[in-house]
Amino acid sequence: MTSEHSWHVVAGFGAHIKSTGTTLSILYKGEQKEFPLSSVQHLLLVGGHNIHTSAVTRLLRQGSSISFFDADGTPVGMLNPFGNDVGADIRNAQRARMPHTFAQEIAKATLKSRLLAIERIGDQLGESLFYEGEQDILHNLLADLEYLITMDELRRVHKLTGDMYYEIMARSLSPELGFRRRTTRPHQDPVNAMLSLGYAMLFGNTIVSVIGAYLDPDYGFLREGERSLVSDLIDPLKTSMVDAAVFSIARAGLINGRYEISTKRCHLNEDVIDALIAALRASINQEIIDDNVLSLSQAVMGEGPFTLAYQISGQFTDPAPKCR
Repeated sequence: MTSEHSWHVVAGFGAHIKSTGTTLSILYKGEQKEFPLSSVQHLLLVGGHNIHTSAVTRLLRQGSSISFFDADGTPVGMLNPFGNDVGADIRNAQRARMPHTFAQEIAKATLKSRLLAIERIGDQLGESLFYEGEQDILHNLLADLEYLITMDELRRVHKLTGDMYYEIMARSLSPELGFRRRTTRPHQDPVNAMLSLGYAMLFGNTIVSVIGAYLDPDYGFLREGERSLVSDLIDPLKTSMVDAAVFSIARAGLINGRYEISTKRCHLNEDVIDALIAALRASINQEIIDDNVLSLSQAVMGEGPFTLAYQISGQFTDPAPKCR
């Protein structure tokens, strides 16, 4: 599936953005790109850039929006055409939808991605990571998701299978790393610290697309509360876009001796952080994120089914990025 969305992202620092009456021009690191102005319904600026007021004016006049984000993807503000509440129709449709079907799809895609990750790592290591009965339990819970009626049931199973996933994946790592399960901040082991860094990067990429599609990031389906929709959407993508890189680095021994644990938290060496960020830049696939967001935006408007991609070909081949 190819994204056919109308938002355009300019990320990084130092881009120069201007326009004519028909064309938006972006000069970034010596490369000039041009887009039909009418095709840019939402311009998203992540980081620090220079934009001509003429480009701002032309975009607003044609009914487009411009959103601003910090470099990490934190939303800062939005410009809309005067007197217009751009995107109100999709946000109203999102809030009007009953959450169960959407939450069910998120929970199923997430569990499928986790089962796939566990089974593939077991194949690579030449031995199953499952203790007796665990694989059957997870597959039975996946089948049960089709028949769970209440949101409380869906959330309970989602949490249970998530807890099991991290505990099972911990068996693929050296016990000396101290990773037993997913923990809350502050983390006391390097694996949890790396997972949190990776999830933050994935979160930043996803919230930009969510806002680009005019969806409400604070109105989730499986979760409730601030940024809940973004947390919902990243769940099925964590295994292929973050966990594969983190567990690969940990299994390769690249973090051995490159972290310190204080009384408060685990501190990662800069070499580990650099290696992880390089791996995540290769594994976080913006096209898949955009496709999932587009699928959701179309589904809440009644224009198609809600489906979530969760697998990236080749992501479980255990690449081992190197520390300096």
